[in-house]
Parts: sequence; C-alpha cells; structure tokens
Amino acid sequence: MTGHSGRFRRWLNRAPSRSDSRGVSPIGSDPDDRQGEHPAGAGGSRGLRAWLTTRSVAREVFLLQLVLVVLLIAAAVLAIVVQTQRDIMTDARHRTLAAAESFANSWGLQDALNSDNPTAKLQPRAEAARKAAGVDALIVYKLDGITLTHSDPRQIGKHVIGPYAEAARGKPFTRTFQGALGLSVISAAPVKDSSGRVIAIVSAPVTVENVQKSVNRQLPLFLGTAVGALALAGGGAGLVSRRLRRQTHGLGPTEMTRMYEHHDAVLHAVREGVLIVGRGGRLLLANDEARRLLDLPADAEGHHVGDLGLDSRTVDLLTSDRAATDEVHLAQDRLLALNKRSTAPYGAHHGSVVTLRDTTELRWLTGRAERARERLRLLYDAGVRIGSTLNVERTAAALAQVAVPRFADIVAVKLRDPVLKGEEPAAAGTKLQRAAFAGLAVDHPLHPVGELMGFDPGTPVAAGVDQGRSMAVPDLAGSSEWRSQNPERARRILDHGVHSLMVVPLLARGVVLGAVDFWRSGSSPPFDDEDLSFAEELAGRAAVGIDNARRYTRERTMAMTLQRSLMPRGLPEQDALEVAHRYLPAQAGVGGDWFDVIPLPGARVALVIGDVVGHGLHAAATMGRLRIAVHNFSALDLSPDELLGHLDELVTRIDVQDEDTEAGPAITGATCLYVVYDFVSGRVTAATAGHLPPAVAYPDGRVEFLHPPVSPPLGLSSGLPFEPIELSLPEGSRLVLYTDGLVEDRSRDLDEGLEALRAALAGPDRTPGETCATVMQALLPTRSADDVALLVARTRRLDPARVAEWDVARDPAAVGPVRNACVRQVTDWGLEDLAFSTELILSELITNAVRYGSEPIHVRLLHTRTLICEVSDGSSTSPHVRQAKDTDEEGRGLFLVAQFAEQWGTRYSPRGKTIWAAQAVGPDAPPADEEPDEHLPGRRGHSGEG
Repeated sequence: MTGHSGRFRRWLNRAPSRSDSRGVSPIGSDPDDRQGEHPAGAGGSRGLRAWLTTRSVAREVFLLQLVLVVLLIAAAVLAIVVQTQRDIMTDARHRTLAAAESFANSWGLQDALNSDNPTAKLQPRAEAARKAAGVDALIVYKLDGITLTHSDPRQIGKHVIGPYAEAARGKPFTRTFQGALGLSVISAAPVKDSSGRVIAIVSAPVTVENVQKSVNRQLPLFLGTAVGALALAGGGAGLVSRRLRRQTHGLGPTEMTRMYEHHDAVLHAVREGVLIVGRGGRLLLANDEARRLLDLPADAEGHHVGDLGLDSRTVDLLTSDRAATDEVHLAQDRLLALNKRSTAPYGAHHGSVVTLRDTTELRWLTGRAERARERLRLLYDAGVRIGSTLNVERTAAALAQVAVPRFADIVAVKLRDPVLKGEEPAAAGTKLQRAAFAGLAVDHPLHPVGELMGFDPGTPVAAGVDQGRSMAVPDLAGSSEWRSQNPERARRILDHGVHSLMVVPLLARGVVLGAVDFWRSGSSPPFDDEDLSFAEELAGRAAVGIDNARRYTRERTMAMTLQRSLMPRGLPEQDALEVAHRYLPAQAGVGGDWFDVIPLPGARVALVIGDVVGHGLHAAATMGRLRIAVHNFSALDLSPDELLGHLDELVTRIDVQDEDTEAGPAITGATCLYVVYDFVSGRVTAATAGHLPPAVAYPDGRVEFLHPPVSPPLGLSSGLPFEPIELSLPEGSRLVLYTDGLVEDRSRDLDEGLEALRAALAGPDRTPGETCATVMQALLPTRSADDVALLVARTRRLDPARVAEWDVARDPAAVGPVRNACVRQVTDWGLEDLAFSTELILSELITNAVRYGSEPIHVRLLHTRTLICEVSDGSSTSPHVRQAKDTDEEGRGLFLVAQFAEQWGTRYSPRGKTIWAAQAVGPDAPPADEEPDEHLPGRRGHSGEG
C-alpha cells in the first residue's frame, strides 16, 4: 500500500487500543456508561504513570503550561536579580561619591590640612565619617600623593597611586575596578581652598560584595514567591488537562482531524484499493480505487462480496479467514495483487482488511526493465571486449562474438578494404570485405571471411551502406527487394530458418568504415525499432574501436615502413668480419633500436649499435637521424671516442633547436656503442655513450664483456669525454653487440640477463648466424615490451703475405726505389693491371710526404678485395685538391690520384696522418691502357699541402 493506506492501518491498530486502555467504548456505544471503572486507591500511582506515558493532548497541554510557568518565573527571577545588581552598583556609586564630597566640604578640613599634623586631626574624623557612610575607607591625600588618612593605619604616609587626574583638576569622579577583594567602586572629590585651588583629594572606596549582602537577604522571599506561583500554575494546568482528557478520550483535536483526513485520503486519494470485509463476508468499506479496479456498484457497501460479480477465486479469498500476500487474481482484464490481513484484535468487529494493486502495467514495465538491463549489460561487455585490442580483424570478431546469442542469432561484420589495411576509407563505394562472423553453422550460405562483396546500386542495402543509414527487414520472406539481389543465396538463407535482418553501418567521425549484419532465425522474434536503436548504439561503440585499431595499424605501418627504410637493408661487402644480425620489434610498436656495419679505410670495419628511448614514429625518425649522423662522422675516419663526442654535440644542438618548436620530445636518452676492428692487426677499439658493453666469445669458449669507461647517454651535455678501450682479438673471436631489450625485462634484471647472455655464448665455436639463433632462443621473452637488436661479427685476419710495408727517408732520392719496390710487389700479387696506376699514385703521395711532411714516413700496401696504398708521415697537415692555373708547375697531383683511385682520403692518428687511396681489384678494375681524362695534363705533377 501507499503511505496514506499505511497511516490508515496504524489508525485502525491504534484507536481501539487507546479506547481499551482508557476504558473508552467502541464507536457507537455510550462513553459515559464506562466511566469510573478504574479504582482510585492503590492504583493511583499506576494510573498516573500510565497517564504520563500516554500520548495525549491533555498531557501535552499540561507539560506546555508547566514549561511556560517555569519560564515566566525564571524570567522574573532573572529580571529581579539583574535589576538588583544594577541597583547595587548605582547605590555603591552614589554612596561613595556622597561620602567623598561630604568629607571634602566638611568644616575645618582646610585648617586640619594646613596644621602641623594633619593626620592626627583628620584620622578620627575620617573613621567616624566612614562608619556613618558605610564605605570601606575615607582616604585623604595631598596632591603629592602622600596619604593623610586611611582605614588601615599602615597605609598612612605612603604614596598613593591611582587615576585621580580629574579630581586634581577639580572634578569629582567615580570608577569601578577589580581589586583584591573583588569588584569595587571608588569615588574621589577635590578639596579646594577659598580661592578655588585644589589642595587635597578625598576618595571613598567600597566593595560591591558588602553592598550585595544586604540584598541577598531578600532572595528567600523571591524564591518562596516563585515556588508558590509554580505550584499554583501546575495545579491549574493539571485540572485543565484532566478535564480535557476525559472529554477527548485521549485523542486531541489535531489527532482526530488527522484521523479523518487520513480516512478521506484512503477513500478517495490513495491509488491502491482498500476493502474492509466483516464477519460473514459482508463488505463494510471500499475506497474509490477498489471500486475502479473491481468495477463495484455505487451501493456495494453492505452487500455480500459474492453478490458483486467477482470471480469465484477472489470471493473465496475474501470470505475465508486465510491471510494472503501478493496473490495475483484476474479481475476483468487486470492482474491484481491482493494482500489480506485480519483486523483482530484491533477492531470492534471481527473482519479483514484487503488491499489491491494493479500489476498489469507493472509486469509489462518489469519485462521492459529487465530487457533494458540486459541490453546495458551487453553494451558494457561489448565496451570491455571490443576495446581490448588494436587489431582491426580481432576487433571486428569481438563485435560479432559479443552480440551472439544475446542479441542476434547470427552476426556478420564487413569492412571496407582500406580499413583492413589501416588506410582512410573512401567517401563512397559499396565494396565490402567480410571480416568476421559468429553464430553460423558449417554449411552456412553467407559470404565467407575474406570474400569481397557488393550490392546492386539503388537498392536499400546499397544506399544504406553508402550513405550511412541503418536498415531493418523484419520479414525477409516478404521482402522482394532483398530477395531480388541474389535470389539463389536468399533462398538458401531462408531455408536455414533466417527470417529477420538488420544492416547497421559502422560510422566513425562521419565516415562509413563498414557495416554489421544482424540476423535472427528460428523462434527468435523479428527485429523492431527498439532493436534497431540498440544495434546502432552497439555498432557506434564498435566503430570507435575499429577506427582506433585502423589508425593504430596505419601509424604502426608508417613507423615500420620508416624504420625499414632507415635500417640497413643489407650488409656491405667486406673481408674483415663475418657478420649476422637479428632485429625484433616490440609488441608495443616500432622502437628506436638500430645497428650498422660501416667499412672504413685501411682494411677496417666499424660496428655500431644504438638505442633510442620510446616507440613510434618519433623514435624511428630519431634513430634514422642518428644513423645518418654516424655514417657522416665515420666518413671523416674519426676514432670511436671522437665520433661519439661529435655525435653528442649534434644531439645537443638538435634538442636546443627543437625546444622552440613542436617537433616532439628531445632525443635525450639515446645510447650508442661504436666499435672499430682492424683487419690487419686484429685490434679492436670501442667507445660507448651509455650503451651496454659488448661481449667477446673467444674461440676456446671463454666469454667476457668489454667494459669501456662509463659515459653518459647522448645529449646530456655533461662535458665528460668519451674514453675508448683497445685490445687485440685472436682470429675467430665473435664480437656480440646488443640492446637492452635482449637482456632486461620486467621479470629479469640486467645482471641476470648478462649472465644468461654469457651462458648462451659460451661453448663451442659457432657461426654468427648460429650464434644469433642460439642467443634469441635462450634470452628472447615471450612478449617483448622493447625491441631487440643483435649484431654478431666473427673476426678474420689479413694474410701477412698480402701486406707490404716500407720506411722512407726524407730524401727525394728515396722516392724512386720505394716506388719501384711497390710496383714489384703489386706485380707479385698478380695485379699487373694496376701497376701503372699504383706507381703514379705512390709517386705523388710519397713525393708530397717527402717535400711537405715530416718523419717518420711509412708506406704500406694492402691486398684485400681492393688494393690500398697508404703513405703516412708525422705531419698533421692535410693535402687538399685545388684548381691549378695553366701557368702553375704544381698542384695537379691529387687530381691524378683522384682520377686513378676508386677512393682516397686522409685519416689522422696520434703520430700524424695517413693518406690512402684504394683501387678496385678484379672485374671492377679499369683497363691497363686507360688514359686520364682530357682535361688533365699529360705530365704528372705533384700537389702541394696546405
């Protein structure tokens, strides 16, 4: 029942109880016939307690009157006390001021003050005046503050301190202060001579407590009067309340009015039916809602419930003594929930109260609410499952799986082909590819996954997909437009029991990514408008996930394409090292790990590996910038520490330039390891910028890590130098360079990873390719959170027979013999085709070293896949090519070197410089009779340095 019917029940349960407890007769009997049933003697105290604990208007009136009387008396007493306090203070001020002025103007005071001993004459008079005035003291002192009289003789002659400036100016005053004896009042009056000049001051203090003692003797009279008034008022209030209780039987006017208001509300306003059925099944009361629900006649009250046209089951319940709780009964076209309770022992007549509630609409709403809850739960599950991956196909499959069978029996997702590739879909076009489906049997008649399908232009399905409009076909068998697109496939679909279809486009940012087909078959109800709205909501959420996956796929593809274009596509040809490598991108996307193999002049090779913190396009682009920078710096033939120093300066400048732009985060956090291997000597020089140390696996199975001096990562501008480390390696040693993604992850710290790498490299000798496979299998985690780069190089040594060296004295006459010896060595190596060009190159380089360089001068020939001629001297001055004039006798030598050599250059060392020139050997070598270009002079001159 509603709140009003609840109050009505409480009234029914309460009113008779009060009547019984107070001897009140039921409605319809004479209340005077039952007066005086309770004896007065021994039961008086019990009756008083019952009266005090009963909620009645009489008790409330009594308590209210009693409280008012107490408040009035308290206010009167408070007013008297306040007035008394005020009178006390006023009396104290008047008394002290009168005493001070009277004594100050008394006869003979001036003579006494002017006498030789004023205290002897004034002290007796002051004490007599003090006692007569009722003050605590009469103090006389001169203007210098010396006390002449005082109630305490010990204070006479002492200097008085006080605010007596007004009295000294001839004005009496009164002050209140808090002294040692409590609140006190003091008054002072000036003593003037015949000319009006103030010659002394008289002060009279009095303690307020002394004045109040006289008033306190009046308080018992005040309190006695108050107690008497209280007793008289209480007695009168009790008599009035007793009379009121007898007349109302414990129910006050407000409660009785509320009772009748509730009675009217139950009869007319409560939207729940109420029936009161008496003994014998006679209807005693029916409210308006009960009349409407049961379609009762206007004069139904007083008739038997069996004569009201109710069904037999309802009549049996109303006439029986059985209680009921929410029993459903059919009345006309309504489903009524009935509740029945007996009125005993509360009512005067035995009967029952019946409440009725119409549950017809409630059951319909309950079904809709349950359906709505199921749909919300489905949307929640869809949001959790569909957004869990950034793969377009898996996102489409999650949409199909989450909707079957809770919403549809079959769900098929079709996407535009560019979406599957991560590209932006075209604005128009109805060609779609099946991406996922769920709920289909093996022999289903629908298009399989991966098949490209289209719709006839102008059909509702094609228009809906192309323009982003949803379409519902509740009855497929009766839709000629749908069947006309592919009659044979439509027949097969209908034969599988499919009878209803919805096509909902996947819209994201106003672009159609594809469409979702929802099918129902068998006994499932056909789709309606509410289903279409829900399908659009579900498809809208899925479209966001698919679009996110598409954009992620596009960005990942772009990043991987950029990275592949920036990473080395193949290793350069060289004889110094046998190299193998592995690169594995992280699950989170493209990272910034990179490596490189760079051939250097002088039969040397540089191995580089680096790591840029982060993932995505910025990391890949940063990696490319660093790789290109390393290539450029390596062309200068710098040592590893110098190269890293230049690279650190470059990164710092890039970061500074990018601070004022939106180019992205700084490069700070990039590491790099640069290793140079000399093919001739077998020496390794390495320097690191915050990167992990390289590992060396020796041919005998030992493994050790090269630890160059610790240096910070690139771009920190720490100012610390990069220090290299050098050592010689035996032939067949394996240099292993790697990034931190290989040896460090969440489940393994760095030290454990390095030990695992040491264990994987130890053991018998393996090729670089086999070493890469072994290391990746042993250390690579299942799902790497960081990308992994691995570079393995096995060292080789150049045959000493392919190396020839000469020391040259700084004498022009020494050039010819060394040149001839070099030509013989080239001929002995079977390179007769290069003898002429080698002779020309060495002649120019050795002559320059003798003329412009300094000792020691050294010549070296290296026979690798190229023929390398090196001339070293102790000078750091580098020759350079310059345009010689027609009249110049010199300056054309380097032109000739550049003409005959495939490459040439200069590298520096702590002992000076080395000028080298490389010539191709084998098929790439130029013919022996090849002549220089026409613009070069026939005479071979020498170029100067500087």
